[in-house]
Amino acid sequence: MNIAAEHPAQAAQQGLRTAKLLIDGEFVESKSAEWRDIVNPATQEVIGRVPFATVDEVNAAVAAAHKAFQTWRTTPLGVRMRLMLKFQDLVRQNMKRVAATLTAEQGKTLPDAEGDIFRGLEVVEHACSISTLQQGEFAENVAGGVDTYTLRQPIGVCAGITPFNFPAMIPLWMFPMAIVCGNTFVLKPSEQDPLSTMELVELAVQAGIPPGVLNVVHGGKQVVDAICTHPDIKAISFVGSTAVGTHVYNLGSQHGKRVQSMMGAKNHAVVLPDANKEQTLNALAGAGFGAAGQRCMATSVVVLVGASKDWLPDLVERARGLTVNGGTEPNTDVGPVVSRSAKERILGLIEKGVDEGATLSLDGRGVAVAGYEKGNFIGPTIFSGVTTDMSIYQTEIFGPVICVLEAATLDDAIALVNRNPMGNGVGLFTQSGAAARKFQSEIDIGQVGINIPIPVPVPSFSFTGSRGSKLGDLGPYGKQVVQFYTQTKTVTARWFDDATVNDGVNTTISLR
Repeated sequence: MNIAAEHPAQAAQQGLRTAKLLIDGEFVESKSAEWRDIVNPATQEVIGRVPFATVDEVNAAVAAAHKAFQTWRTTPLGVRMRLMLKFQDLVRQNMKRVAATLTAEQGKTLPDAEGDIFRGLEVVEHACSISTLQQGEFAENVAGGVDTYTLRQPIGVCAGITPFNFPAMIPLWMFPMAIVCGNTFVLKPSEQDPLSTMELVELAVQAGIPPGVLNVVHGGKQVVDAICTHPDIKAISFVGSTAVGTHVYNLGSQHGKRVQSMMGAKNHAVVLPDANKEQTLNALAGAGFGAAGQRCMATSVVVLVGASKDWLPDLVERARGLTVNGGTEPNTDVGPVVSRSAKERILGLIEKGVDEGATLSLDGRGVAVAGYEKGNFIGPTIFSGVTTDMSIYQTEIFGPVICVLEAATLDDAIALVNRNPMGNGVGLFTQSGAAARKFQSEIDIGQVGINIPIPVPVPSFSFTGSRGSKLGDLGPYGKQVVQFYTQTKTVTARWFDDATVNDGVNTTISLR
């Protein structure tokens, strides 16, 4: 919803928060004429408003980052590391407050909101190891009296574009690692739920990040395109939908930038009959319906192999027992989806699944939540009898919907998963080490879980989604992201002393 240019004053009169811009160390009110309501998905209450920044404001943010880079790039490693130590401490102290804001604007349960923050906090903690992560290499005497070594140097102004489903974790994947590597940063949070992101940004400023090193702008396509085309931005990190991620990758690359785009997914879980039944059913229900299915790593497809097809009624009953409610209510399992438009889209896909002949084994439409009658709720939904040509299989639903397929053998299941164009994550549930080893070797997916449904690695490893789920060579955290946010400079040096014999001019290309 857009409103008039005089919005900030109106918002203040109504007691609403506005999402500020951060430019050169100052939190400022945008001069934009275009604003959007920030809506609580459980109640439809307007809790704040966010501006769509002007091109001039984006340019000012980039200019501040470009200026700050000239001094920040030479800031000692120890200073950068201690700043991140302070930042992680502040995030930890304020986790419950930020989680409450996150739940209010995004809808996920309070425990899940804290988990959102914690998984981002792990990356901040990893950033505190920058003194070893950013080390180069050295080889002595590669030729007569010649040494070669590499330096990992920051690349300049970097930018991040983050999604609505993880307004804490994904920004914390991005700006801490970029900044601790010696770069400056321009962040564009999701326009749907920017308030919790801004609370984390405020903590970063409180931790001592200098003016211009971190900047924030809000907006939609115009701001995204301005970031992708600005000549002073050297690298862009993106997490979000496939359509937008492909656009960002193509436009940014055409303008000479490094780009990493983490995009859509269709994550499968393959279940063998020898798997631990109770643990597997719990894992599938949690991974499929947690966060109302609004995770790029959610388990949205279950492949029941052989006799495990008989587990379908048990999976339905496990899902039926989950509690749908407002995210602030205790013991809630499934909160609302983020917006009315998201709910309408998901309901449309459920209807299409029915029309295309899938069996609706559990129907989550029409769920009523007392006290939250206006909320964007959809209950856990399970389709069985799904085939790979159906829209519900081919489309990332991004809601609390699981599609169940069957396969006769593990080989058939592997072939089925490998035919899907997406490659974010996959899980195998089994008690057989031989089956697990075969699966992890033959499956063509970037992140594999063995009896783990959401195989997102800890930050000391890299996020390695693949194929249609990723554009760019390097992941958004771990060792790979240090490569992404730095450029390698190789130095080859020879030093002469007074005793060196002059052996004449050497016109060859070899070093001896």
